[in-house]
Amino acid sequence: MATAKQIQLRIKQTKKTLVKLNKELAAAKKQLKALEAQLKKAGKGAVKPKAKKKAAPKKKVSKKKR
Repeated sequence: MATAKQIQLRIKQTKKTLVKLNKELAAAKKQLKALEAQLKKAGKGAVKPKAKKKAAPKKKVSKKKR
């Protein structure tokens, strides 16, 4: 069984990790907004999806005669 000190230590470590992740998330959101603004400014309101390649026709497997 873990002691109270060990549990407190783990709680502090988890909180520290969460703070770090929240900061990274905020920075990523800010960067995303900036990139979207650049895209809008460039005059490309909607990005066209790439066309999918057609599937290659399946080869017929010939049965070997015995």
